Amino acid sequence: MDVVNVGFIGLGVMGRPMALRLAVSGTPLVVWNRTPSRAEPLRAAGAEVAADAAEVFARAEVVLLMLADEAALDTVLGRGTPAFATRVAGRVVVHMGTTSPDYSHALQADVLAAGGRYVEAPVSGSRVPAEQGLLVAMLAGEESAVELVRPVLAPMCRETFVCGAAPNALLMKLSVNLFLVTLVTGLTEAFHFAERQGLDRDLFLAVLDAGPMASGVSRMKAPKLRERDFAVQAAALDVLKNTRLIAGAAREAYLASPLLDTCRALFEETVSLGHGGEDMVAVLRAIEARTAATRP
Repeated sequence: MDVVNVGFIGLGVMGRPMALRLAVSGTPLVVWNRTPSRAEPLRAAGAEVAADAAEVFARAEVVLLMLADEAALDTVLGRGTPAFATRVAGRVVVHMGTTSPDYSHALQADVLAAGGRYVEAPVSGSRVPAEQGLLVAMLAGEESAVELVRPVLAPMCRETFVCGAAPNALLMKLSVNLFLVTLVTGLTEAFHFAERQGLDRDLFLAVLDAGPMASGVSRMKAPKLRERDFAVQAAALDVLKNTRLIAGAAREAYLASPLLDTCRALFEETVSLGHGGEDMVAVLRAIEARTAATRP
């Protein structure tokens, strides 16, 4: 593979460990983050730190964007301003965050019209897999752009899957996330039930781990429930955002999503209780609040 100069914008909970994997792999990398201190570990790992987003686009052929939402993407890209064409023309813009499929489809059209290329590459996995280079990426877009981007992602991902045309990668990500959200919420409710029935928590987790329901997710999240460890791997606020995106996509396709809708309500309660910045297992707090409300 020819050496590709890569840019990375967005060094949050997921973005920073992802970018670090690229830096330590020797990928020629220039990074930028709105909060400059977030970029210092990247500088120490050998990446160049840009003064602003425009510099990243000026210096990189492929620009990876791991940003929180659509507004942040539009701001970084300069979308709707003359800066947009200057930034994206001749570049491959790689959208790695989670937004609505409709937004991504429209963004692709704008990037192509401005002379750039566009790839969706959302990832499945939380902070720990990001640190370990064990994410799973879903890619969609024009074939030659996807094939250019796929090896760039290798230091961050244990597997990549090509999903066809955009927005199929985001639709795939939302499908995976629907299962993840309902799985973790179910695990949390089961833990709460066992605990409040007076069962030994360690024994419950041992039985769970020995049986057919055990998974990488349960093995990561169950110990956090036992220890009431709400340090963030995937934040409850981000999960709520995902449930809203999934529900929106379901409504557009006239699909029922009953389990998802219940989980969405629980995560809305988790955030309203002030726990949006905690890990998604903090949905336990909403379940506990409902339990408290049932008592006479």
